[in-house]
Amino acid sequence: MVDLLITLLYIVFVLSAMVLVVVILLQEGKGGGLTDALGTAGQQTFGVKASGIQRFTAAVAILFLLCAVFIHLLNRSRSAGSVAEEGGRAPIVDVADATRELPF
Repeated sequence: MVDLLITLLYIVFVLSAMVLVVVILLQEGKGGGLTDALGTAGQQTFGVKASGIQRFTAAVAILFLLCAVFIHLLNRSRSAGSVAEEGGRAPIVDVADATRELPF
């Protein structure tokens, strides 16, 4: 069940990232931006009264951040712990003993 939830969160995460890229590039900045390439239709759509697209951008950004946090929390709770906690240490080898065993 957790794997399915993580998969769905990843899908929403990637889709919201792509939507954010497109919407941010469409917004008119101080220097014009991508809306100049669209001509008058882009200026009419995202003109002076662009509060709707700004609210949409904020909502998608919040969705993106929430997905990132939940993905992190679910992956962290699913992991058993760190390697250091499991005693995954390398054996200590004495250099003097190791050189005596060499045949040359």
